[in-house]
Amino acid sequence: MTGKYILNTMPTQVSKDVVELFHSIETATIGHWRLFGFCHRGIRAMQTGVRAVGTAVTVAIPGADSTLLHHAIDQLRPGDFLVVDRLGDDRHACWGGGVSSAAMARGIAGAVVDGPVTDISEINKLELPMWARGVSPITTRIYDLGGRMNVPVNIGGAVVVPGDLILADESGVLVIPADEAEDEGKKAFEFQQRGLETERRLRAGELMIGNLQNVNEMVLNGQKKGDC
Repeated sequence: MTGKYILNTMPTQVSKDVVELFHSIETATIGHWRLFGFCHRGIRAMQTGVRAVGTAVTVAIPGADSTLLHHAIDQLRPGDFLVVDRLGDDRHACWGGGVSSAAMARGIAGAVVDGPVTDISEINKLELPMWARGVSPITTRIYDLGGRMNVPVNIGGAVVVPGDLILADESGVLVIPADEAEDEGKKAFEFQQRGLETERRLRAGELMIGNLQNVNEMVLNGQKKGDC
């Protein structure tokens, strides 16, 4: 008996203008105010100095089987960010050099696997932006056990809906609903621009405390009140 598959249509891609905006944004910038959508820090970049942004295409595959992943690769469009829910498996690497080659040929923006990958040197040679929980030499097989494509998935505690914007860098992976992405991107861009101006003033000799709004007042008020 073969496994059951659910294959939903490919999501609408995030607009090119919004994607371009996020190419200059750091996940840690948005982490100053946003609390939701960040994947567990155990999911890490497999390269240094990497950043990628794209439209979430989701896959959920069980245990030692990666049948659906190979089908999903063939459906990818330039700018898609493949998100793979391993349903709790942390033993089998579903992603390696061969899958990376195929994904790069489809123009993938990046990939995140909530589990291990393998063939890191090949992935890096191909310059595929990759996030995962580490590496494993034990690989998946084509067992036809079933799976789900383009359904909501859980990646490191963050819910990913097909069509969400994925922003990933050395600090981590962030998921933003498509209808919130433009506003968050503009806010983050302005925040970073103010940060650059603050850095300029600090290099010019200003005290750091002067650039933190109301900090002096809070400290002094707390001292007067006897707060800890």
